[in-house]
Amino acid sequence: MNQVRAWLLGCALTLLGTPALADLQLELQASGLDPQQRQASQALLDEALSKLPPRFKQQLDRRVQVSWTARMPADAYGQASLVSTLELNSRLLPGLVDGSAARERTHRPHGTVREELLATVLHELTHIYDRARLWPATERSLIARCKRQQGTVGKIGLPEACRGQAERRFTLSDDPRLLDLAGWQQYVGRRGEREQHNGQFVRSPDTYELSSPKEFIAVNMEYFLLDPSYACRRPALNQYLRDHFGWAPAQESCAKGLPFLNAGSDFARQPLGEIDPERVYEVDYLLAEANQNWVSRWGHSMLRLVICKPGRPRGPDCRLDLDQHLVLSYRAFVNDVQLSSWDGLVGAYPSRLFVLPLGQVIDEYTKTELRSLASIPLKLDRQEVENLVRQAAEMHWSYDGNYYFLSNNCAVESLKLLRSGTANPRLNDLDSIMPNGLLEVLKGRGIADTSVLDDPREALRLGYRFDSYRDRYQAMFDVLKKQLPIKQDKVEDWLALDAEQRRGWFAQADLRTSAALLLLEQASLRRQLLLAQDEVKQRYLNAAALKDGSIDKANQTLQQMLANSGFLSRPAELLDAKGYGLPQPDERKHLEKVSSERQAQLLRLSTDLDKEVRALLDPSRAKEIAAIETNVKQVGEHLRTLHKAAGGLQL
Repeated sequence: MNQVRAWLLGCALTLLGTPALADLQLELQASGLDPQQRQASQALLDEALSKLPPRFKQQLDRRVQVSWTARMPADAYGQASLVSTLELNSRLLPGLVDGSAARERTHRPHGTVREELLATVLHELTHIYDRARLWPATERSLIARCKRQQGTVGKIGLPEACRGQAERRFTLSDDPRLLDLAGWQQYVGRRGEREQHNGQFVRSPDTYELSSPKEFIAVNMEYFLLDPSYACRRPALNQYLRDHFGWAPAQESCAKGLPFLNAGSDFARQPLGEIDPERVYEVDYLLAEANQNWVSRWGHSMLRLVICKPGRPRGPDCRLDLDQHLVLSYRAFVNDVQLSSWDGLVGAYPSRLFVLPLGQVIDEYTKTELRSLASIPLKLDRQEVENLVRQAAEMHWSYDGNYYFLSNNCAVESLKLLRSGTANPRLNDLDSIMPNGLLEVLKGRGIADTSVLDDPREALRLGYRFDSYRDRYQAMFDVLKKQLPIKQDKVEDWLALDAEQRRGWFAQADLRTSAALLLLEQASLRRQLLLAQDEVKQRYLNAAALKDGSIDKANQTLQQMLANSGFLSRPAELLDAKGYGLPQPDERKHLEKVSSERQAQLLRLSTDLDKEVRALLDPSRAKEIAAIETNVKQVGEHLRTLHKAAGGLQL
């Protein structure tokens, strides 16, 4: 009777799938170990098991044999085999037994020898877990044939064309979502093939993670399981692992605000800021229209964060809070004062995510470059918006890629950020290397709402469009034409006149015409400064000019500015190399101090440079700029005189 009861109980437990009989087991190979060594080893393995997610242990339902071996390099901690065995370096066993391993500091990320041993066990078990997800032999054969046909043998990731060949219970290191977050993004136009270079190497906890997706997931499991601040440092990856395992360890509470360095040109401002994802109402695709410059012939892709001012509930009114809005712009960081077409083609420029105030971006394009901006809302749900903001913050601190004008430009980088940030399936197989083309495909997928541009007047009023100042300048010029008998028909022809030729008309201008003249003289000054900037670059790059002593001081100042301004696009250089991911509160205090010091230095240098560059200009250019500045002053005085005579307040 007892035997029957035992048999029935065994059947019931089998049917119920009792975890105690199916979970992962770590079996210590105790042969040759004394009692103290066995006890210390078992304590290490028990702690490792206690750290693992329940689903991890349930799905990896096997015995893993753990042993100590002397056949291992001195600096190695352990290694798992392709089958279920794990070897640890016996050189570390004495310290584990006498407790010194818990006190001995290392140069490795986790600090002490014992913590490194614990991390090693978790790391190698993750490899076993990852390998256990291999396809059956038949599916492997089909996939191999498909990859050969696609020409992607030996490449990271599985092309989309081959994904229908396999069904897996669950995945990790080859999961497209993980690869997007980890930095092995899809190549544009290569049918799902993954990039081989990972640009997310800044602020890494352990650069070994960048060697392959397999090592990436193993390293990140160490920190997910052992570092309570992991959720705050790498929120997107933390959420991915939480979702995969349906579980998370005890973790710290994270600050709402995400840190960023504002790369605006106002050097008197504190550059360190915070973005609260909950205050971001919408995200727009911000397109700067093309101009005649060859590197801008297809426009420029950016993302606009529509941020509500503090205290305002999320809603359409947040679009009025323009001073709060920020722009995410991938740009080539040019640190040699020139924009070389060849360097742009071969990826010599770093591609970095700049965070800029919307007002500066509007002025930069509409007033200086005379290019219009279109701001198109993206149809993202609340979770996608907040996740995108968090991913952007992570890229701001961790990404330093290579900018290629034709393959990894602003459009490609923006698309990769949208894909990894939102996980929106409509973006998975979407490709475009042109900013205006990307807008079209986003519209075609129902993600970009271009209907906001249908009514041009309303689009301008609501901030969906920012027109080039060229049209405003022409309108001001038309005011001149109505009162003054000038011969020119286009504003460009008027601005092409010498400043002294234009000055002759000032005395004849009435109040309204004087206001138009002031605006046009300011436009002329911007144009001349832009031409002067290019002129200085050309002289600076001219080998003969470098021998000219007049350039030495400006050259030195310019080099100092370039060296000091890099932190605005690569803010991690201000932080201790020991940290990783998003800076935490203790790191932010240091950031505030150091970034303020750098900003103050840039303010001093920019003032010096403005004076020194004037000495480098061609005499005719310097004379024209000085003449226009005189024009601005004279028109302003004339305008104030007329306004006062008309009985108005003095301007």
